[in-house]
Amino acid sequence: MLRSLNTASTGMAAQQENMDVISNNIANSQTTGFKKSRAEFEDLIYHTKREPGAVAGNNSYSPNGVQIGLGTRTASVQKNFDEGSAITTKGPLDLHIEGPGFFQVLTPDGQAAYTRDGAFRKDPQGRVVDKNGNFLIPEITIPPDASGMEVRSTGEVVVYQGPNATPSTIAQLDIVNFVNPAGLKAMGKNLFSQTSASGQAVTNRPGLNGVGYLAQGQLEASNVNIVDEMVDLIKAQRAFETNSKVIQTSDQMLQSINSMR
Repeated sequence: MLRSLNTASTGMAAQQENMDVISNNIANSQTTGFKKSRAEFEDLIYHTKREPGAVAGNNSYSPNGVQIGLGTRTASVQKNFDEGSAITTKGPLDLHIEGPGFFQVLTPDGQAAYTRDGAFRKDPQGRVVDKNGNFLIPEITIPPDASGMEVRSTGEVVVYQGPNATPSTIAQLDIVNFVNPAGLKAMGKNLFSQTSASGQAVTNRPGLNGVGYLAQGQLEASNVNIVDEMVDLIKAQRAFETNSKVIQTSDQMLQSINSMR
């Protein structure tokens, strides 16, 4: 009986963590470039009362054995990097990667970070930064006399200057990709950092080597589907309730045993 109490408690703890993941997805359903997560579970060790294939008698063997599981736990939280839908903003510094890849920014501690959030803007010196003031890599400075700018699909940054609006290319915006994007570490603020699981960042010209093209005047929406999350929420709630019912039932059985005379 005590085993069932502990086993059901692991199920409740696992579903609580599942609820935490789902609630974070729902909370970020309107976050630009957000990538939803999925909790994945694994069973714990087993109490083996009889090994499969063990001798059960003369010339007989136990075909299945007797193994009783001891519960579950969260094995991993998997990021889903499916592309979100495009939101048209017409902002000259709003950029959307149409396909795989990440923008690279420089954090205040001098480390590179990676994001799918292309909502960029200018700082007082005309440098292109993200909403937290991190510089875009490579650093791009928009001249103060620029009357307009264009970011082409292959990453060329063109500004128009002078009375004749003469176009000139001032920078080449490349994007990076990873062998295993799901191995990136989420840092918050729509940023990811490189890990040994993600592999090294590989810089590519947009549209080459499997990375996406750039689209100016667009942002990538969150890839969270509210309907799917609500279904998962109900399933997690029912699993939690069922595990709690197991604890109640085990408690009632223990009470019956204790009341025997």
